[in-house]
Amino acid sequence: MGEPTEGREILHWAGYGPAVRSLAQTIADSGYRPEIILAIARGGLFTAASLGYALGVKNIYVMNVEYYTGVDERLDVPVMLPPYVDFVDLADSNVLIADDVADTGHTLKLVRDHCLDNTGEVRSAVLYEKSHSLVKCEYVWKRTDEWINFPWSDQGLVDGAEGFAVKDA
Repeated sequence: MGEPTEGREILHWAGYGPAVRSLAQTIADSGYRPEIILAIARGGLFTAASLGYALGVKNIYVMNVEYYTGVDERLDVPVMLPPYVDFVDLADSNVLIADDVADTGHTLKLVRDHCLDNTGEVRSAVLYEKSHSLVKCEYVWKRTDEWINFPWSDQGLVDGAEGFAVKDA
């Protein structure tokens, strides 16, 4: 599933399914019934979609937040990117924020604070949580302080994809 290797936690595709299924079971067992799953893009998209299927939640929203720019490289503060979630119709909704990892917790805090001001009950679910995270998530599959290699982000770009990325102006 996720075995530490050379100072890194490695999650392979074969281990992802059981990991996210276990996380979903923990949420279901808690009695919390989210009406909306809010994915933090990009890593949280996988977690949110998988939780949505496992929990029977079809309303999945996405917030784009930029913070990490590389391995252990990040902006000073996380920044929300468009398109923005319209919270007008979500005032009383139970929201489950989903991400792949709560590392520093700055991104989760930004999203959680925004939701707390605009929705009903808010809880967070992550595959991994680090001990120094500002946000202590209600639902965590595994805790680690290692750098995590996720199957969707540890291979780099495919040949020829360099031109696809948006360049800074």
